[in-house]
Amino acid sequence: MSRDLSWVLNDVLQVPGARHAILVSADGLLLERSSEIGRDEAETNAAAMSSMQSLSRAVAPFVGGGAGVWRQTLLEYDHGWIFLIAAGSGAYLAASTAPDVDMEAMSFRMQQQVGALGRAMSAAPRQSTLSGS
Repeated sequence: MSRDLSWVLNDVLQVPGARHAILVSADGLLLERSSEIGRDEAETNAAAMSSMQSLSRAVAPFVGGGAGVWRQTLLEYDHGWIFLIAAGSGAYLAASTAPDVDMEAMSFRMQQQVGALGRAMSAAPRQSTLSGS
């Protein structure tokens, strides 16, 4: 049974200037999208974000200190930013924002939601306590 995780992505968009959010699998499949982005656009961007995280991991040694651990990728464009972070094993959270977004607030909110996502994905199913009469 698939879980509706759109609430996690829509919560990321509470930061002023945030536009869209997607949850992506490591192999580029769209796992979930915020409500304001169409499926086709979200799927196209999911494939691109998967490639972006792969490239980001590949160049980690460029920052020094050995292999290093990739934590976050920020991409700047004329009309905004893309934030990309790990969201658990084999999943990534990506968000697009306006150019004047509070970057610290956006990064913090995304980290919070990754924590919430992890709890939601690992929660044990509820057991029924109804007894027959």
